[in-house]
Amino acid sequence: MLPFDVYPLFDVTPVRGEGAWIWDEQGQKYLDFYGGHAVISIGHSHPHFVQRIEQQLSRLGFYSNSVKNPLQIELAQKLGQLSGYEDYALFLCNSGAEAIENALKVASFHNQRKKILTFERAFHGRTSAAVALTDNPKIQAAVNPADHVLRIPFDDQQALDDALEGKDVCAVVVEGIQGVGGIHMLQNPFLQYVEKKCRATGTLLILDEIQSGYGRSGKFFAHQHAAVQPDIITVAKGMGNGFPIGGILIHPQFEPWYGMLGTTFGGNHLACAAGLAVLEVIEQEDLMAYAQRKGDMLKGELTSLPYVKEVRGEGLMLGLELKGPAKPIRTRLVYDHHIFTGSSSQPHVLRLLPPLNVGQEGIDMLLTALQGTLSQALISA
Repeated sequence: MLPFDVYPLFDVTPVRGEGAWIWDEQGQKYLDFYGGHAVISIGHSHPHFVQRIEQQLSRLGFYSNSVKNPLQIELAQKLGQLSGYEDYALFLCNSGAEAIENALKVASFHNQRKKILTFERAFHGRTSAAVALTDNPKIQAAVNPADHVLRIPFDDQQALDDALEGKDVCAVVVEGIQGVGGIHMLQNPFLQYVEKKCRATGTLLILDEIQSGYGRSGKFFAHQHAAVQPDIITVAKGMGNGFPIGGILIHPQFEPWYGMLGTTFGGNHLACAAGLAVLEVIEQEDLMAYAQRKGDMLKGELTSLPYVKEVRGEGLMLGLELKGPAKPIRTRLVYDHHIFTGSSSQPHVLRLLPPLNVGQEGIDMLLTALQGTLSQALISA
């Protein structure tokens, strides 16, 4: 038996990682400026992360949610402290798609509505309800009906008014920064208007911070740049630095319903240890401020590169919109310069999502490689 073939793969087999670097089985060193889909938040094999998991595994790796798990309380309190959402409750699951599914369930239980409003280019996951919100019909099967989903353009106030007026919408779901969609962020005034309209219509506001959260934008959550307060926030990816974990932060207005949510593996002892290690490193190394500084510097340097049409994003979640296809640039970066970057659903956009503690050596290496590769692309064009 072989793995089911669903991804186009680079001919590279990583076997070891440290910080922002990985090595393949031949000993070739690569710069990881993609973090495995923005998952590696505090760097590969961070010593504190490894120690936390090893210590927990030596005591207890797993038991079900039928008993008390003090690590869940510790994780919730630490997350509340660092994010500024101390009065919210935390439900733990295993992935971003699960977080979206559970967020929608909580919202619909709360106001008993069905319709969901989302945005063009959105990506929210590949499970049933999540894929219905995702703006990509190619990944929707017949069992993923989307007749309850309303979709509008970014920053279109009239479209928002029309969608919410008398439509009995359950929730508006928006990414803090669109990742797969090509690094797009709602303008702060518009996001604030979304919040205002939600309050006026009894619609709940769900912020998908699965890719853009955990300090990646320079604030703990990207929506905090606009100073809005969602009803529900979804998290995953950088939350576990590679260990599968996800969650939803739930506003105190929500009453718990026993039996509504449940999970076998969510919030297990190892996952909580991984989640705590990530938060501890983010705090101890001041990675939010570091990501903002390095991101601002990097954005300025990237803007001046040839063949670059626009640079978007915040902190260390950046997108380069190129004057031509990004795929050949990404391929050359891997094979010619040994640097991993990310693609998006927009063929001209290259995504940069390195570990939050990427060093200046790695940043300089990326800029040098891009300068040469993009100059050659401009000449070829």
